[in-house]
Amino acid sequence: MTEIYVCQLDALDPVEGRGFDLDDGTAVLLFQRDGEVIAWRNSCPHRGIRLEWQPDQFLDYEKQFIQCATHGALFGVKDGTCIAGPCPGEQLEPLRCTIRDGAVYLSRD
Repeated sequence: MTEIYVCQLDALDPVEGRGFDLDDGTAVLLFQRDGEVIAWRNSCPHRGIRLEWQPDQFLDYEKQFIQCATHGALFGVKDGTCIAGPCPGEQLEPLRCTIRDGAVYLSRD
Protein backbone atom coordinates (compact mmCIF):
# COMPACT_ATOMS: atom_id res chain seq x y z
CA MET A 1 0.00 0.00 0.00
CA THR A 2 1.21 3.48 -0.89
CA GLU A 3 0.50 6.63 1.06
CA ILE A 4 0.31 10.02 -0.64
CA TYR A 5 0.81 13.15 1.44
CA VAL A 6 -2.05 15.61 0.95
CA CYS A 7 -1.73 18.35 3.60
CA GLN A 8 -1.25 19.19 7.24
CA LEU A 9 -4.33 18.54 9.36
CA ASP A 10 -4.46 22.15 10.53
CA ALA A 11 -4.85 23.26 6.87
CA LEU A 12 -8.40 21.88 6.95
CA ASP A 13 -11.14 24.23 8.07
CA PRO A 14 -13.51 22.66 10.66
CA VAL A 15 -16.55 23.58 8.51
CA GLU A 16 -15.59 24.06 4.87
CA GLY A 17 -14.13 21.33 2.71
CA ARG A 18 -10.90 21.75 0.82
CA GLY A 19 -10.01 20.46 -2.60
CA PHE A 20 -6.64 19.12 -3.70
CA ASP A 21 -5.21 18.00 -7.02
CA LEU A 22 -2.77 15.14 -6.55
CA ASP A 23 0.30 14.62 -8.74
CA ASP A 24 -1.40 11.70 -10.50
CA GLY A 25 -4.27 13.97 -11.62
CA THR A 26 -6.77 12.78 -9.01
CA ALA A 27 -8.97 15.56 -7.61
CA VAL A 28 -9.91 14.99 -3.96
CA LEU A 29 -12.12 16.70 -1.42
CA LEU A 30 -11.31 16.59 2.30
CA PHE A 31 -13.47 17.48 5.27
CA GLN A 32 -12.51 17.51 8.94
CA ARG A 33 -15.37 16.35 11.14
CA ASP A 34 -15.32 15.23 14.79
CA GLY A 35 -11.55 14.71 14.80
CA GLU A 36 -11.59 12.63 11.63
CA VAL A 37 -10.79 13.41 8.02
CA ILE A 38 -13.32 12.36 5.40
CA ALA A 39 -12.00 12.03 1.85
CA TRP A 40 -14.01 11.90 -1.37
CA ARG A 41 -13.01 11.88 -5.02
CA ASN A 42 -13.98 15.33 -6.29
CA SER A 43 -16.31 14.00 -8.96
CA CYS A 44 -20.10 14.05 -9.18
CA PRO A 45 -21.46 10.52 -9.79
CA HIS A 46 -24.08 11.97 -12.18
CA ARG A 47 -21.75 13.60 -14.70
CA GLY A 48 -18.19 12.84 -13.52
CA ILE A 49 -17.40 16.54 -13.17
CA ARG A 50 -15.83 18.46 -10.31
CA LEU A 51 -18.20 19.51 -7.56
CA GLU A 52 -17.06 23.01 -6.59
CA TRP A 53 -18.19 26.24 -8.23
CA GLN A 54 -15.12 28.15 -7.00
CA PRO A 55 -11.96 26.87 -5.31
CA ASP A 56 -12.85 25.19 -2.00
CA GLN A 57 -16.56 26.11 -2.29
CA PHE A 58 -18.26 22.74 -1.87
CA LEU A 59 -21.06 23.27 0.62
CA ASP A 60 -24.63 24.46 0.15
CA TYR A 61 -25.76 27.83 1.49
CA GLU A 62 -26.50 26.41 4.96
CA LYS A 63 -23.15 24.54 5.03
CA GLN A 64 -24.81 21.19 5.71
CA PHE A 65 -24.38 19.31 2.42
CA ILE A 66 -21.86 19.02 -0.39
CA GLN A 67 -23.51 20.62 -3.41
CA CYS A 68 -22.64 19.95 -7.03
CA ALA A 69 -22.23 23.34 -8.67
CA THR A 70 -23.41 22.09 -12.05
CA HIS A 71 -26.86 20.74 -11.23
CA GLY A 72 -27.38 21.27 -7.50
CA ALA A 73 -27.25 17.66 -6.30
CA LEU A 74 -26.79 17.47 -2.51
CA PHE A 75 -24.58 14.85 -0.83
CA GLY A 76 -24.05 14.04 2.84
CA VAL A 77 -20.65 15.16 4.09
CA LYS A 78 -20.12 12.01 6.18
CA ASP A 79 -21.71 9.34 3.96
CA GLY A 80 -21.47 10.91 0.48
CA THR A 81 -25.01 9.81 -0.42
CA CYS A 82 -27.04 11.98 -2.79
CA ILE A 83 -30.25 13.12 -1.09
CA ALA A 84 -31.49 15.56 -3.77
CA GLY A 85 -30.89 16.25 -7.43
CA PRO A 86 -30.59 14.05 -10.52
CA CYS A 87 -28.77 11.15 -8.85
CA PRO A 88 -30.65 10.26 -5.62
CA GLY A 89 -29.16 7.30 -3.79
CA GLU A 90 -25.86 7.43 -5.69
CA GLN A 91 -22.73 8.08 -3.66
CA LEU A 92 -19.50 10.02 -3.94
CA GLU A 93 -16.45 7.77 -4.24
CA PRO A 94 -14.81 7.43 -0.81
CA LEU A 95 -11.04 7.51 -0.47
CA ARG A 96 -9.11 6.02 2.44
CA CYS A 97 -6.98 8.39 4.42
CA THR A 98 -4.93 8.37 7.58
CA ILE A 99 -3.66 11.04 9.93
CA ARG A 100 -0.11 10.65 11.16
CA ASP A 101 2.06 13.21 12.95
CA GLY A 102 -0.40 15.98 12.13
CA ALA A 103 -0.44 15.21 8.39
CA VAL A 104 -3.14 13.74 6.14
CA TYR A 105 -2.25 10.91 3.76
CA LEU A 106 -4.38 9.12 1.18
CA SER A 107 -3.93 5.36 1.05
CA ARG A 108 -3.59 3.61 -2.30
CA ASP A 109 -3.39 -0.11 -2.96
